[in-house]
Amino acid sequence: MHQPKTLKQKIQNRVARTKKTDVFLPRDFADLSGEDQVLRALRSLVHDGTLMRLGYGVYARAMRSRLTGRPMVLSANGFHSAALQALNKLGVPWEQSDSTKAFNEGRSTQIPVNPTVKVKARFNRRLSDGRTELRVER
Repeated sequence: MHQPKTLKQKIQNRVARTKKTDVFLPRDFADLSGEDQVLRALRSLVHDGTLMRLGYGVYARAMRSRLTGRPMVLSANGFHSAALQALNKLGVPWEQSDSTKAFNEGRSTQIPVNPTVKVKARFNRRLSDGRTELRVER
């Protein structure tokens, strides 16, 4: 007999099938159930290590580190890439910081350690993976 899928399983399947992005917002799953149930399922997936909470209403695909066993962001360029995807999904206009531009254009040899972006609009959230936080310039 076929068991109906739980909301957590439906969200997990959608996360696994989505290839375009590594960042998810609760509104991506609004068609599955109500907001409270979706948030509860997302919280459960964070607890399981499938997703990682980057900030208020922002979740990223995650995997467990082989070294530490703690979850880490599963994205092409790590946290920095996931943070930029989150800004795009939230509709926040941004551009690279001056230090990143200088390095990419060859005007500087200093590699920017902390991910920094210039935000052109109002943005008041903190995006972090537990170790690294996105720095926002205005």
